[in-house]
Amino acid sequence: MIRDILKKSIHNALENLSVVGADILLEHPTELSHGDYSTNIAMMLAKELKQSPRDLAENIVKYIKENQPREVLHVDVAGSGFINFHLSRQFFAESLTEILQKSDTWGTNSLCKGKKVMVEYTDPNPFKEFHIGHLMSNAIGESISRIVAFSGAEVKRANYQGDVGLHVAKAIWGLRKSGNTPDDIQTLGTAYARGAFAYEEEENAKAEMQAMNKSVYTRDSEEINALYDKGRTLSLAYFETIYQKLGTRFDHYFFESESGVFGKETVREHTDVFEESEGAVVFRGEAHGLHTRVFINKEGLPTYEAKELGLAKLKHDTYSYDLSLIITGNEVSEYFKVILKAMEYVFPELAPKTRNITHGMMRLATGKMSSRTGEIVTAESLIQSVQAQTLEKMKDADEEKAVENKEEVAERVAVGAIKYSILKQSAGKDIVFDMEKALSFEGDSGPYLEYAYARACAVLAKTGKVSAAAKLPRTNVIVTHTERLLYRFPEVVERAALLYEPHHITTYLTELAGVFNNYYAHEKILDGSPDEPYKLALTKAFAITMKNGLALLAIPAPEKM
Repeated sequence: MIRDILKKSIHNALENLSVVGADILLEHPTELSHGDYSTNIAMMLAKELKQSPRDLAENIVKYIKENQPREVLHVDVAGSGFINFHLSRQFFAESLTEILQKSDTWGTNSLCKGKKVMVEYTDPNPFKEFHIGHLMSNAIGESISRIVAFSGAEVKRANYQGDVGLHVAKAIWGLRKSGNTPDDIQTLGTAYARGAFAYEEEENAKAEMQAMNKSVYTRDSEEINALYDKGRTLSLAYFETIYQKLGTRFDHYFFESESGVFGKETVREHTDVFEESEGAVVFRGEAHGLHTRVFINKEGLPTYEAKELGLAKLKHDTYSYDLSLIITGNEVSEYFKVILKAMEYVFPELAPKTRNITHGMMRLATGKMSSRTGEIVTAESLIQSVQAQTLEKMKDADEEKAVENKEEVAERVAVGAIKYSILKQSAGKDIVFDMEKALSFEGDSGPYLEYAYARACAVLAKTGKVSAAAKLPRTNVIVTHTERLLYRFPEVVERAALLYEPHHITTYLTELAGVFNNYYAHEKILDGSPDEPYKLALTKAFAITMKNGLALLAIPAPEKM
């Protein structure tokens, strides 16, 4: 990468000043007019070297100019000691050639090369509807999976589903009371909401559900078994239809009915780690600056915490991972700290390999959703609502721009709009989904990125194959802002992989789409001039970068909109 060339140049300049081992930080200036890279190394070392930052920067720049890499047009000092690098026209032309040659592999890196990574995400509960909170986990988990794989790792996607537990008993209780059989997911959702409400309000109902919960584990009732088996099958089949819409395919499915058995056995075996407390088995977290959590409840059933311990071992037995990433809502972050501490004693080889990545909550204008009260926004209903709004916008398009398969395109745009709204935020933050903003073509939205890509594809469709070795433009042609962003893509991907933060890619693509749209508005690409091949190469490089970036976000990239 060019970053390495510049760092080496600075290191050589510092060695010439008898400075070794300095940690050099290179950043991109906020304003493109200020250069392509900037470093504050002179300001960091000035006090130690007893020089003013400006004087030290001038000495560094003097050496670099005398040994200037061909990729650098010029280097200067700004302000009180910042060193700014301006890259050459030749560098940008060569970077376009590299993008066209690498195509689908453009942006890859070796940060995670050789690592086996399992990413667990989505994790819906059978017998409950797939709500928009699950969309948060799915969008983030799928994107992280793709980013890590793009960075060289072997990635396996895992989905851990709660097919046993009190929520199942609540749903089955609701089914029995209503006399319904689980024929569709809405029936299950209604039954769960009824059971959840009764559990809080009616003592007799609560006792019945607790007894029913044991029966689900022991399978000692034919009637409950029949309702359970049908409801579980129905739920899992329904979830698959959602995964297909979202572009997710899992490699492994794990269930609490499996992890619970192993987790309970593990807790029972480690009496040196867990202790009895009022009929339950707990882990005392206070000794570690945490809090106490129950791992086996008074009824002798494994809790969420015990199941997570069992799951860690089951996952490692299935796929001997180097790293296990678990995507959850931030409401369980404190639970996970206790689980990971207990894991250090129970499975010391797995704890260092396990990382919990948390996300916030998605809210609508009506506020937080609740499946307990039945006031829930399902993922499917949100997608359908955004899709309907997209179709309305498509009706306003000119007839000559009519798109085939409008329903399919509208669904892809809807999914992209929702995913962008989620992935533009840094991890842990809540988001408020705003329909109008999500479907805006004016920037900071999924459709804005998709339309910029489709616009480039429309230009390329009018011409033949674009050469990967386009003739260099005239030396007096000003470097476009698009060129000055394109080469940064691998850096952005690497940063996103290092931090497990897809929003770095989202932010970058939004800025890139903005500068290309401005270029498109002010520059005729197909003009028959000697520079046309180069302008087409630039357009193709933009399309490749957008397509690869959108793929890492798992956002569809339609060629026509």
